[in-house]
This record gives sequence, C-alpha cells and structure tokens, in this order.
Amino acid sequence: MTSCIDFLLTSFRSRSGADAIVWRDQAYNYRWLAERIGHWQDFLIHNEVTSGTVVALEADFSPNAVALFLALAEAGCVLVPLTSAVATKRTEFLEVSQAEISIAIDTQDDVSVKRFEAVASHDIYQKLRSEKRPGLVIFSSGSTGKSKAAVHDVVPLLEKFKTPRHALRTISFLLYDHIGGINTMLYTLANGGCLVTVQDRSPDAVLRAVDKHKVELLPTSPTFLNLCLIGEAWKRHDLSSLKTVSYGTEPMPESTLRRFHELFPHINLLQTYGLSEVGILRSKSRSSDSLWVKLGGDGFDTRIVDGILQIKAQSAMLGYLNAQSPFTADGWYNTGDRVEVDGEWMRILGRESEIINVGGEKVYPAEVESVIQELPAVADAVVIGVKNPITGMMVCARVQLREQVDQKAFVAELKAYCRQRLQPYKVPVKVEFIAESQHSERFKKMRRGA
Repeated sequence: MTSCIDFLLTSFRSRSGADAIVWRDQAYNYRWLAERIGHWQDFLIHNEVTSGTVVALEADFSPNAVALFLALAEAGCVLVPLTSAVATKRTEFLEVSQAEISIAIDTQDDVSVKRFEAVASHDIYQKLRSEKRPGLVIFSSGSTGKSKAAVHDVVPLLEKFKTPRHALRTISFLLYDHIGGINTMLYTLANGGCLVTVQDRSPDAVLRAVDKHKVELLPTSPTFLNLCLIGEAWKRHDLSSLKTVSYGTEPMPESTLRRFHELFPHINLLQTYGLSEVGILRSKSRSSDSLWVKLGGDGFDTRIVDGILQIKAQSAMLGYLNAQSPFTADGWYNTGDRVEVDGEWMRILGRESEIINVGGEKVYPAEVESVIQELPAVADAVVIGVKNPITGMMVCARVQLREQVDQKAFVAELKAYCRQRLQPYKVPVKVEFIAESQHSERFKKMRRGA
C-alpha cells in the first residue's frame, strides 16, 4: 500500500520547529507530531490493528488524537471518529459502523483500547480492503431523522490538501467527528499552520484562545457568532489577530452577518459549504457582508436542478452503510438545499425539508429569523412550521429574549415589525418564549416542527 500521508510527513519535517498544535495552552511542534505519528504506527503494529480494520476513534482534538488519526489513515484502517457530542448515539453508531476496535482518548490525552466481537463485512469495506485504501465514516447530525453513516475513501479527501495555500493559526471549533472539523485539521497541518484546540466551545473560551494564541482563522457557525454578539464576549478579548471568520453548517441570518461586519470591518467573513457526503468545497463570498457565494474549485462541479443545488465531487463518499445511495444515475449528489442564482453567484436559502409551506407559498426560516433578531429585545429566534387546518402549515417563532418584557405587548411589536419587513404569509402566527438554548452541541439551530 502506498503512503497516503507522505506529503504531510515531508511538510512536517521541513518545518520541524514550528508550532503544529496548541492543546491546553501548550504548544507541540511539527517534529513532535511526526514522531508521535511514528509512535502510533508502532502501537498499531504491536496491537495487531491491520489494514482494513474498522476503528472507532473516540476523542476530541488533542495532540494524540491528531497523530493517531493520521497513523490510522497511513495504516489503511477505516476511521470512525466519535466525540462526546454523540454520546447518546454511541451504541447505535458503533453498531452501524461495525466497529471492530475502539481507541478512546480522554480529556487528559490518555488512551484506552477495547476490542469488539463485530466483524466489519459491509460491501463498501470490502471494496476499500480490496484496493488497500483507508476509509473514513462520518455520521450526519440526524436532526430531521435517523443519522446516516457516510463512508469515504481517505485518499481523494486528502488530494486537495496537496496544493499549497495559506499557513494560518486556526481554531479547531468544528468537531473532530464533523467533516468541517476534519477539513480544518487537514488544511491547517498541510499548510504548516497551527491548530489551536479548545476544550470549551463557549464564546468566552473560544475568543480567549483567539486572543492568547493570536489566532488568524476562526471556522464556526452562524449560531456561534450570534451567541458572541448576544453575550458581548467580543468586548472582553482582543481579536485584532483575526484575519478571517468562516461560517457554514446552516444558513446565516442577514442581520447577524451585517452586525458582525459592522463591529469588525477588518475581518474577512467567508461563507463555506460542505456536506458529510461530498466534503468541503472551495468558496468565495461576494463581500464580507454578502450572502452571495461562489462554490466549486478543483475536484467539484455544481449545478442547479429545479432550484436545488447538486454537487459532483472527486471526494464524494463511496456510499452509506445504512441507507441507499443518494447519487443520481450520472453521479450528482442532491444536497436538498434550495438556492437563488445571480450569474456565477448563488445564495443558499435553506434546506428544502425545513421550508414551511403556507397555503402553497414557501417560507424560508432563516429569512424570518433574521428579521426577528433585529429587534433589540431578541437574543435568538428559531422559526418552524406548525400544522394548520386551513393553510396546511403556519409560521411559528420560538424566541429567546435578552431581557424581561411584557410578553403580550412584545408579540404585538414583533408581528407589526415583521409585517413591515415581510410578506403577510411569512409573519409568525404563533410566538413562543423559550428560556433555554435552541442550538445543538455542534452550534447549529435545532428546528423541530410540531
């Protein structure tokens, strides 16, 4: 089997003294990382973890977790990264992935190994083994249904990182078992940057790390940026080192984007786009305060069919372990995301499954949420569709407030404001007040209809 990470190891050796990872405020250089990968390669041999073995890697970003990820790929194993964010689904994910061994790395970076009786016999695994290729299993969030297990060939996923790009000090905000988090890790290390890990993903903890470690790139979600604005964590930390904030995983409310850009005009705001099934596309925003974006780049093609974005990717998954193939006969993946098009630019309106159909008219939750969040008393808003006997569905807003208000008067104010900014069928009919957070551990809004 040819080496799949040799280009990374060559790069690591050329910058051996530079910071590769910061973990718990301690820096580990590229020499350490290369040596640690070698340590894990010996460990795998000693423990008879051979090519084709399906390994559940239970961890978050840490020096050992990064090194072991790369060692497993080099050994030709199938990696199944799992974080504490999916703890309630751990048993299900281990069963679906047919994990044969678990290597767990705890919060102190200590390692434990457990073998299972499972035999990984899925046809996709057999294909990887016959071609002597490493694999990667990524589970979807499953917010609107059962989580799907997407299996990738690691070799084409790594291919795009062979093209040199910017070396940046980058926060590992997106999780270790998320396609965006893995992309951040590989991009940062392939280009000689420094991966600054965070154990606490609260706004103050993340922005403290930006301040202390002079972070230049923060890949995150719109929900997280809104939390930073709500709690004014940005006032307590120096963010002058930040060059770029990239955002994805969910639609960005225009009001959040506009306010963040007004506060930080020196920061380049970049919309990103990716899916567990195809990987992360290269992107370019029309401007920092615009939701219009170009998507594509080497190895990716896009097309719009009936208003829905479809993608063909060299790094597309081989298939699901627990679902039928979603690809068209000619190899395109239907993202389910409805878009508007303006020449070579597109604007992502939202997931088709989350669109609210009010008497035949389509309502995109992100548009309504953006308007509601312009009200000074609103901390956050989630818009969903609720069944209605007359129109089929009606718009419901779940609102989290910054301060105590007269709720009856506030509902009247909210509806009046929405009527000024939105078409009548988009105005929330029902308003609920929510005290608790409305986002998942992945900092993504949770929309569950009624």
